[in-house]
Amino acid sequence: MLSRYQVAQRLVCVTRVATALTIVVVGGGFATPTASAESRVETQREQWTALHDGPQDYADVHIDWDVPIRMSDGVVLKANVYRPADAAGTVAPQPLPTIVNLTPYTKLLSNLVDSAMAVPGLQPLALDLLRRVNLSGTPFSGFEDLLHALDGGTVPTMLGIDRSLIRSGYTLVVADVRGTGFSQGTWDTLGAREQLDTREVIDWASTQPWSNGKIGMSGGSYAGINQLRAAENAPPALKAIFPVEPGSDLMRDVVAPGGGIGATFLPMWLSNVNQLKLIPDMRSMLNGTFDWRWFRDRVADPSTNYDLLIQALLTPSLADIPPTLAAALDRDSDFRKGILGHPDRITVPTFVYGGWHDIFANSATTLFNAIPLAANEKRLVVGDTYHANPGAGTGVPGGPPRLEVLQRVWFDKWLKNIDHGIGEFGPVTVWEQGGGWVTLDEFPQPDTTHRRVYLTATPSGTADSGYDGSLSATKPDEQRTLTVTPGLTTVCSRDTAQGAAGMTAVLDMCAKDSRIAERNALTFTSAPVGAQTIISGPINLHLNAVHEATDGYWAATVNDVAPEGTSTVLSTGQLTASMRAVDEAKSTRSANGDYTAPHNPITLDSLRPVAPGEPVVLDIAVIPVQAVLQPGHRLRVDVFAGNSPKAVAFRPLLNNTELKPQYLRLDPAEPSFVNLPTSRPLE
Repeated sequence: MLSRYQVAQRLVCVTRVATALTIVVVGGGFATPTASAESRVETQREQWTALHDGPQDYADVHIDWDVPIRMSDGVVLKANVYRPADAAGTVAPQPLPTIVNLTPYTKLLSNLVDSAMAVPGLQPLALDLLRRVNLSGTPFSGFEDLLHALDGGTVPTMLGIDRSLIRSGYTLVVADVRGTGFSQGTWDTLGAREQLDTREVIDWASTQPWSNGKIGMSGGSYAGINQLRAAENAPPALKAIFPVEPGSDLMRDVVAPGGGIGATFLPMWLSNVNQLKLIPDMRSMLNGTFDWRWFRDRVADPSTNYDLLIQALLTPSLADIPPTLAAALDRDSDFRKGILGHPDRITVPTFVYGGWHDIFANSATTLFNAIPLAANEKRLVVGDTYHANPGAGTGVPGGPPRLEVLQRVWFDKWLKNIDHGIGEFGPVTVWEQGGGWVTLDEFPQPDTTHRRVYLTATPSGTADSGYDGSLSATKPDEQRTLTVTPGLTTVCSRDTAQGAAGMTAVLDMCAKDSRIAERNALTFTSAPVGAQTIISGPINLHLNAVHEATDGYWAATVNDVAPEGTSTVLSTGQLTASMRAVDEAKSTRSANGDYTAPHNPITLDSLRPVAPGEPVVLDIAVIPVQAVLQPGHRLRVDVFAGNSPKAVAFRPLLNNTELKPQYLRLDPAEPSFVNLPTSRPLE
């Protein structure tokens, strides 16, 4: 007797064969290749979705609560173990492939959300109500964009509990990272001990009687970063990972992008983790098994990493820097080593999801390209999303399947040796800003070329800004010096929405239109493009700057300007002037010799003081992007003297800026320009 899963599998195979025969017999594979390819992709998406959402081998899920896992140093982590069961509650007797998720956000939170989603009829009702929401054309369409994370796979992939996946024949282990949730110990944020814990949990899970020894990893954000670290020279049992919105170089992503403290995200994040880790295990308190070691550990460390954040924001001068902050600015410290990933060491199949406006946007394409795996062993999807709404835009006609659907076929491939055709997907699937979903063989697109586009003082007549300049293929014909002052208009910006993980993206007038923020910026705008122009890859903004003080802080965005004037941020970058040193060994340049991705060490020993009144060259790395300028649209570069509240310079360096005006020189001999990867020259 075939199981429901096996029946579904055979139906999928038959459908795939029938689709292939139809293409060969009817179209010969040549008559309408684009239409055939689109039809095949859509059929495949429907098959995978039906596989995930349809009947599974098992009807229910059994949970073993707070299973203790003792680490090699004696600390006990607590994990919930989810196993498939039949309708009578009998747990699957045979060993199964196992998915591991390690989270600092307490598995209690994951379980509460999972319990709510498991209420009969609630999930379909919620999704139906969600699909009825239509805020397009209103000032709050961004709120709808955030809501669509719910039908794009955020809950099962970010929190790590996908009941459909478990019922298809997987065991799931969700463990609290040491020092968080119900686990003992002190939170060692991504440190060496925590990374060793991850490997020990993998080894433990692989040797349990309910496991067949094949381990995958799931989860998003911090749990996604844990996956990447575990996959570096992976333990033998680890066979595949599916990280959602992971970071790789956290110093450049969120801790101090461009040498500026992540003043929006970091306080919010630290507050969440430190508050959640203080929630006690109420069940153990009621049944007399309360873990007093847990209590002592929490009393000893109630607010991990707050000291570092406070020191970064309040230390008045470089002479007063305490050891903790000094370690954060030392590339060889344990702290820096802990927050720096090595994707070039990853040895197991990896499927990465990122967002163009995620806090880890800089890592997504970079780490994917660095992973040294065969083409069929890695995949990348990048959506038009923030940290709070991964998966929004998936699962719709023309888009990739929902995240949990992709996760299912990925794990089936590498943990069960069942191939649903994942090799035909991607390898790179991205939302092309200004257009829609596109599939690429690689990122950046190989048919784009980095070209200099110069910043000039010629008015474009398109911006109500601090100064309305132009972008040009030719250098300015005379020297001009433009003044930009620190201000607060960036509070209403997409950068603020990005730094707030998307929470302020509900305000379209800020997150989807930069015209308010631009009132305190220098803007440089191109002529309208006459044909579709692709932008693909990293961008570098090369500025010839002058300061009144001994330091300065610069932020920049690259924008798509619509014919009616809406200015939409495509990507962003920032740099503290004294942090401008570039590590050549870790930087890249284009064929024209200009930087495409300058790498700033962001260390105390690389500080380069600024001489007031003297020109200084700054190369500002702008996050890689995939976008298309439609005919009639323009490209714009915005330049700001600050980026509050998303990021501010370290307090000692902020003091050195004295919040004085900053100056941009437009000099034919030493021009300021953007090194832009485009499919055709800007007109």
